[in-house]
Amino acid sequence: MRLSEPSRLAASVQASLEGVEESLTLNDNRAASLVVGNYDQNIAHLERRLNIVAHVNGNQILLRGPREQVEHARRVLESLYATVKRGRAVGTGDVDGAIEETATQRGLFPDRLPPPEPETVAKSREAYSGFGHVTTRKRGITKARNAAQDSYLRVLARHELVFAEGPAGTGKTWLAVGHAVQLLEAGHVERLILSRPAVEAGEKIGFLPGDMRDKVDPYLRPIYDALYDFMEGRLVERALQTGVIEVAPLAFMRGRTLSNALILLDEAQNTSSMQMKMFLTRLGEGSRMIITGDPTQIDLPPGQKSGLGEAIALLQNVEGVGHVRFGHQHVVRHDLVRRIVQAYEEVGAGNPAAMR
Repeated sequence: MRLSEPSRLAASVQASLEGVEESLTLNDNRAASLVVGNYDQNIAHLERRLNIVAHVNGNQILLRGPREQVEHARRVLESLYATVKRGRAVGTGDVDGAIEETATQRGLFPDRLPPPEPETVAKSREAYSGFGHVTTRKRGITKARNAAQDSYLRVLARHELVFAEGPAGTGKTWLAVGHAVQLLEAGHVERLILSRPAVEAGEKIGFLPGDMRDKVDPYLRPIYDALYDFMEGRLVERALQTGVIEVAPLAFMRGRTLSNALILLDEAQNTSSMQMKMFLTRLGEGSRMIITGDPTQIDLPPGQKSGLGEAIALLQNVEGVGHVRFGHQHVVRHDLVRRIVQAYEEVGAGNPAAMR
């Protein structure tokens, strides 16, 4: 659903330095307030990203700036308005996604796209009548927020083994867990096995009391958090008790053959070469594997080589293996996180020694 043709109250073209002004009227006052956000946070974010000025007056938004940016901002607001009218709340992450989606006149992520037909994953075809989204427990269908996320979901559907690398906040783990839950609920896998290497991020947490689950919980908490976004708490607990969902540190994968399962390894930059080889060779019949990591946040002992980059390089031309790389521009967590990641990347690129 799109807006009716918005009224343009001030469309006169001024000198190039002054840019243009355009007024957009959102007919539904309640929807308009949701588009604007609490304390106009969405509008402020739009101003920073597109380098324009926006003034809100009730259900009217006056945009001022260079013509191209003003037109872009109008398309973003129309997209956000349509999203709100469909019953979804929007935040600054959705603003980022709408900016990328509307960078051209056509949308990057249509509601329905033709399903893939890879020969190696024929049994999963019925699961993908739509693309570019996962379904959360609270917010319903959540679409990809940028082209990298959209590509990630497509690669997950087409490949049996997928590597995803990139900075924090890009949705690597969250989307992988969402995809895994969808496959489980559709009956394409019988269980989920979620793992992380038990490596401290520069701290020593000492002895942890309790049973095995209590001991590994601190390492695996981000995976649990993602699970609860996609499944009701009681269902997660039941699945954990019955073994339908297994959450375990990487060391517990040795010697196993994992069949008819979706296997996710998170924080894979903290695996050694031997650990990565061990994990990759656990893949059994009817299983799929997702490996995510951030090569810039390696917590291995000094001098120890990470297995993530090595595996990506070795397997890049192997049939059935997919690879997605995220950058700072794909961070959807908080705009400040994106700027922090960008700053670290720039320092590392200009002076690698400074990052050691």
